[in-house]
Amino acid sequence: MLIITLKSLFNRELNKLKTEIISYKEESSIWSTDKQITNSAGNLCLHLIGNLNTYIGAEFGNTKYVRNRPLEFSLKDVSRAELIKKIEDTIIVVNNALDKVTEADLRKDYPMLVLDKETSVEYFLIHLLAHLTYHLGQVNYHRRLLDE
Repeated sequence: MLIITLKSLFNRELNKLKTEIISYKEESSIWSTDKQITNSAGNLCLHLIGNLNTYIGAEFGNTKYVRNRPLEFSLKDVSRAELIKKIEDTIIVVNNALDKVTEADLRKDYPMLVLDKETSVEYFLIHLLAHLTYHLGQVNYHRRLLDE
């Protein structure tokens, strides 16, 4: 039951991320920063894609994804179309990977130590969803503040 809920929420939030990227009036604004807003929406988007492909796709979907976290924040001027494609691909990866997770798997320890202590798969998947929604909110504010 929790897997169905998580899939639904990851899909909802990733589709909202796609809508945010589409909603920028000026494509160049996706990469804008300001003295108080140091991460662009584009970099936050790349960060979320890298995060989910690493911790869900590679771990549960066996995608062999190799993350380059520094590039998520240093890469610039990826086209809107490419960002949208990456989000759409991530939705597929997350869905396919979560289809492989059983209710029994949720009670197991997450295979990697990512946070400051060991966590269950269930806890870590909820953490990843919270991380996604946190940055999604930042992207929303970024668009409304810097897309002129």
